[in-house]
Amino acid sequence: MKISLVGIAGVPLGTHKVKDPRLDQADKLVKADKKVYAHADVVGEAEALTADAIVASPEGRLELIIRDLEFAETRLERNPPEAEGSVFQKIKARLEAEQTVSNAGLTPEELKAVDAHAFLTAKPVVVAEAPDVERFDEFLARVVSEAGYISFLTVGGPENRAWLVRKGSTAPEAGGVIHTAIQKGFIRAEIIGFADLVAAGGETQAKHANKVRLETKGYVMQDYDVVNFRFSK
Repeated sequence: MKISLVGIAGVPLGTHKVKDPRLDQADKLVKADKKVYAHADVVGEAEALTADAIVASPEGRLELIIRDLEFAETRLERNPPEAEGSVFQKIKARLEAEQTVSNAGLTPEELKAVDAHAFLTAKPVVVAEAPDVERFDEFLARVVSEAGYISFLTVGGPENRAWLVRKGSTAPEAGGVIHTAIQKGFIRAEIIGFADLVAAGGETQAKHANKVRLETKGYVMQDYDVVNFRFSK
């Protein structure tokens, strides 16, 4: 996933680890050769429109709202079609209240009416204070969640690893994050809930406690599911 910085100084651009402490916890319970955090690509303000989420300073957030408000006002001055215009009026009122488009409470139909217009605050905007910037990789776990992503784990052997996937993704889609062959040849997913992993004291212990669930292709992944994919090669 891609995260854009607006008004944030002191954070280097590039790939960052998403340091979720739950992976640290799982790594203590399951032996593996190494631990691999999920990662996110951090980019500059110029790529804000193509990012999944924006991390902004308080001042940066306000600047984004002002830019979107100016855009909405310009569009309304051009007498858009009635359906589109009513949505723009709703957005304008929300922006004037210093709220973002993503929090404007738009219906699916209203979103469709303005979908072609690139509002910066239509995507999640997460405000970072100074302490957040200092511990940015830890702060990313919150950003990832607000951007509509969850993590799942694969554990044991060469690595204990966290992977990012969009909320609502099915098990085959999650497998595709690792390799397209898993999604194409998906047979089933062996799932241990993270709470069950911790309560049992590890993967082997969870299996002995009958906490492994066999899920088919319609299963919707839950945050921090521990997964073993079965697929045809």
